[in-house]
Amino acid sequence: MDEIHVPNDATYSPVSLTDLIATAPLASRILLGATLPGRVLSAAALGMYAGSAIKDWVSRREVRWIDFQREFGCDVKTLRPMPESERRKEVSRLGVRLSQGYTDERIPRAELAVSVNHHLTEYIAGITGQRVYTSSQVRDFTLAKLVFPFAMGVCDVVSGDVALFRDTGIFEPHIICHEFVHRQGYWKELHAQALSYLALMASGDPVMVQAALAERLHRQLKVLAGDDHQAYHDLVDRLDLREELADQLHALRPDPGAYESSVSVVMKKLYDERMKLTGQNGLSDYDEGFTNFLWTFGGSSSARQERWQTEV
Repeated sequence: MDEIHVPNDATYSPVSLTDLIATAPLASRILLGATLPGRVLSAAALGMYAGSAIKDWVSRREVRWIDFQREFGCDVKTLRPMPESERRKEVSRLGVRLSQGYTDERIPRAELAVSVNHHLTEYIAGITGQRVYTSSQVRDFTLAKLVFPFAMGVCDVVSGDVALFRDTGIFEPHIICHEFVHRQGYWKELHAQALSYLALMASGDPVMVQAALAERLHRQLKVLAGDDHQAYHDLVDRLDLREELADQLHALRPDPGAYESSVSVVMKKLYDERMKLTGQNGLSDYDEGFTNFLWTFGGSSSARQERWQTEV
């Protein structure tokens, strides 16, 4: 099998290079009373960032990308809407399966990232016939957390830098995998959601499978509840889940503070428009698009991949 190694040098920097580029002049001014040292440091970080991005781009020139329409019978613009009645049935099935198969095993983040990366690499290789090896590094913080307070994690698609902003419990394998799909070079959010789910399900690992199913349930609940904050929590309560599962689903939609709420409203609108301008459906690709993808794939007669992966 062909192998490609993407260096992802920027991900091994002790601090985010983008943060260093943005903040070094200001920090220098505050700490030293002069901006020149900061500008020199910022320029050096920019050079490292650009060099890393160019090396990654060169290494990806021979990558064989997944044709979603061919492999799964659907893509961003060819999804069939899932009927609400089917969503509600699936939510019930997911609740039962998660409660019956619950595991409280937790894997340290660094070790988890390596395992997730392995399963993702093998899943994609099973489709393309090509292993694309990337970094397994994950940061705990970048300035993007201040810009996107509603996000659980983020990936700089240019440098491949990935950060997780908080402990996300049973959802962590999926969130890491989602960001690693971007690191592989798939920048559309629907593709990241879908490949993350399918790779974790194919792994057979109870922790990974639980994360995938929990993410699927979470996204179905978001579609059903819409923007109604209380409706989401009511839906969770009606599922009669194990307390551990219910608590984590509730924690995904806490009551936001005034600052976070106001910033989120503005940034979500901007991000939604940015997604639409790049050929995506908008923020709905995270939940409605993702669940519609599994629904369409599961009912497709043209998909090359096995549809058992969509069954609950």
